[in-house]
Amino acid sequence: MKIASWNVNGIRAREAQFLALIGSEQPDIILLQEIKAAVDQVPAALCELPGYWCYWHGAKGYSGVGLHVNKDLSPERPAFSHPAFDHENRIVAARIGELTVASVYVPNGGKDFAAKMKFLEGVESYAASLAAAGQPLVICGDFNVARADIDVHPKERKATAIGQLPEERALFERILGHGLRDVARDLHPDDENLFTWWAPWRNLRQRNIGWRIDYVLASQALAARATRCDSLREVGTSDHGPLVAVFG
Repeated sequence: MKIASWNVNGIRAREAQFLALIGSEQPDIILLQEIKAAVDQVPAALCELPGYWCYWHGAKGYSGVGLHVNKDLSPERPAFSHPAFDHENRIVAARIGELTVASVYVPNGGKDFAAKMKFLEGVESYAASLAAAGQPLVICGDFNVARADIDVHPKERKATAIGQLPEERALFERILGHGLRDVARDLHPDDENLFTWWAPWRNLRQRNIGWRIDYVLASQALAARATRCDSLREVGTSDHGPLVAVFG
């Protein structure tokens, strides 16, 4: 099973790049964040992706997520849903057999830090409820939290910066504590250059001076089967790179 997750920072601006990513990677599940479009604004070619069940959850010009499932993986249309803590179109989940897959876009927190923490607490409760029910989970997307110092380039580290605060990191670890693994870090435990977001100035992306704030989190049994989880820095013009994970 191959999963691709990408904060596109505007799906209409990234239509051709998104289609190219699908063509090159052919993922079974596609999770998008920050689509910045209502359903009726999504390009028609993306609403009818050949071979995929498509679901868009957004509003004009802000936030929004998408979740698309290959029909070979799920011959019947999955049940798509939004947990109760969803606001501003920030999470969509799908049940595929026994597996639940969710695309999540956590608030940045710069304008309303309390709302960010409340949303993360909602993610934690969601993960806890599925773990208690024995249901495997993959939750992917932009968490807007750099898990540890290794996840921020030394030039960008700042203990008082939102996204690097101790209370954010502690809450992220609590989410992982409900039977989830950080797949990219498991596969690349010592990689100090594994970033997924770069500020759009001073050629930081080209110089790989970034943060790792996008994740593939998977239940332990599934994570143990992971053979790949890469950040594709060279793909696209969003300020985030796509993540592609493969599970054997």
